Amino acid sequence: MRNRIDKILEWFLVFLMAVLVVDVLWQVFSRYVLTSPSSFTDELAGFLLIWVGLLGAAYVTGKNEHLAIDLLLQKSSEKRKHVLLLVIHILIALFAVFVLIIGGIWLVYTRFYLNVISAALLIPLGYVYIVLPLSGIIILYYSIDNIRQLFVKAPNQ
Repeated sequence: MRNRIDKILEWFLVFLMAVLVVDVLWQVFSRYVLTSPSSFTDELAGFLLIWVGLLGAAYVTGKNEHLAIDLLLQKSSEKRKHVLLLVIHILIALFAVFVLIIGGIWLVYTRFYLNVISAALLIPLGYVYIVLPLSGIIILYYSIDNIRQLFVKAPNQ
């Protein structure tokens, strides 16, 4: 299951980045060559950056390559390292639940309820922010799977 989610995320992130590159190239071309800048490209680039950033964070969480200061882990014994990793994954899971999933669902709901529309693309902003609970669910899945793997590889007591 984890490998399938990794592959789907990889390809979706590549797709989003490709769209982002084309969008920015069109913005530069229309501004400097056509001298008539496109009105939607700036907003689309911002929305794509939100999606790439949050889904990219979920992806690197799954690969255990997220930004970390691991000085304490490097200096710890195997048993202590195991406990620290468990605490780290629990904290990541709690962040995913309370900030990304619950907070994200509230943000998406209120944007749809208040009918907030983007200025240039004229789409409901709830569609833009739906990536918050989506990435939170993915991060939560990876965190739970990482915790499960820690119990499978538990050091000798």
